[in-house]
Amino acid sequence: MPQNSLLLFLWLSYFALHSALASLRLKSWVAGRWPQWMPAYRLGFNAIAILGLLPILYLLVSQPGRLVWAWSGAWAWLANGIALAAVLGFFHTLGDYDSHEFLGLRQWKNGTRTVADQERFHLSAVHRYVRHPWYFLSLLMIWTRDMSEAMLLSALVMTVYFVVGARLEEQKLIAYHGERYRRYMEKVAGLIPLPWKTLSKAQAAELVSGQE
Repeated sequence: MPQNSLLLFLWLSYFALHSALASLRLKSWVAGRWPQWMPAYRLGFNAIAILGLLPILYLLVSQPGRLVWAWSGAWAWLANGIALAAVLGFFHTLGDYDSHEFLGLRQWKNGTRTVADQERFHLSAVHRYVRHPWYFLSLLMIWTRDMSEAMLLSALVMTVYFVVGARLEEQKLIAYHGERYRRYMEKVAGLIPLPWKTLSKAQAAELVSGQE
């Protein structure tokens, strides 16, 4: 359907722009040409990310297409319970991140012109079980929803992007933290927690301190 083609185009354009703006190559180029812009780079990045979602959300709501499947009965209770747990998990993990760094407020306040993120390498409790907890929680929230044609297309595209985006993000983290992050990748699952790939509290502390 035409609206689904437009939706796919918007998602692909959004993710292509998002990945380009997040890349070290583009950030380094901006820092070299216009270093005075760097303190506002993260703020601008987040603003573009939010504004870019608006036409996509409008299309999802205004032209959802036919219903592909809907949870019902006990399955609906289970799906909504998982989604609620994911939302609570998301808010619980907010304290594990430097919100000022994430939003770009710290860079703006301090006039930071460096390309690299300033947050030090650390492992929260949830990072001992999965390397990308927000991606994992987002997948839970996405796939527990009723699926219209537009929502199913969006869920598939977002899932693929989380897989690709996680790899791109980890290339930067390896550049920032080197072999220590490589060892972390070997020991902990990426997007879906796996019982045999976790770190104890002591193991995580050793990895962070570089003593492992």
